[in-house]
Amino acid sequence: MSMKMMTTGFALAGVLALAACSDAPAAENEDAGAQEQGAEAGAASPEEGAEGEQPELPEADTSDIPEVVAEVNEEEISGEDFTVLYESQFQQMAMQSQMTGEEPDQDQLKDQTLESMIGNELLLQDAQEEGYEASQEEIDALIADAAETAGMGSSEEFIEAYEEQGMDGEQLTQDAENQVLINQVLAQLEVPEPSEEELREVYDEAVAAQEEAGGAEGAEGEDAAEMPSFEEAREDLESQAVDQARNEAALDHVEDLRSDAEIQTHL
Repeated sequence: MSMKMMTTGFALAGVLALAACSDAPAAENEDAGAQEQGAEAGAASPEEGAEGEQPELPEADTSDIPEVVAEVNEEEISGEDFTVLYESQFQQMAMQSQMTGEEPDQDQLKDQTLESMIGNELLLQDAQEEGYEASQEEIDALIADAAETAGMGSSEEFIEAYEEQGMDGEQLTQDAENQVLINQVLAQLEVPEPSEEELREVYDEAVAAQEEAGGAEGAEGEDAAEMPSFEEAREDLESQAVDQARNEAALDHVEDLRSDAEIQTHL
């Protein structure tokens, strides 16, 4: 299984992404605050020089990546595929580090990346064992969605750009098929409907976070966007709660699959 799909918008089932989503509300607030602080401090930062130049991004260290990073039920995960995903994840973290000033922890990110790949492999194997099938229509739709997410006008344009990066268009189609199968597994997981109490709790936390951010900003906080009422925010709150529950169910399912799997890692 090639994990190049993780860099093309197909990583809907990535365990790394799911784990991050489980903490999304707090993380988004922290990231937003860090970005604002970085923007405010950026112009005056002595490290950027008189011209306001951004410091150089750190480079991903892939010198220690073996040819095979893991075996999942005797299915190999190659170091080449790992490197593609790891470099993509590292680039995102390196860009964030420019705003936060915190150097990416490469060892931790490598562990998280490998766990993501193992989780996806387990989900794909589960789909195959359950006999799920991906139709050409579903595959085409997923590629079209990825093209739209990437800001391209058509699937053909998206595939051409993929191939221009030295990658195989046929592999892209295979990756899309794999992701359709994984999505079918996730769609079968039972996700409870959020209760009124849970929605109220999420809303109250959001209100408290906004008030705290406004108080920290002082006078500038008066320009902050006004918090919508509970009823106005209800639809978004329900969507957020369902996504949270779906993420948790997916993580639990991966853990169940992992408990019965034979996994060897080599990082």
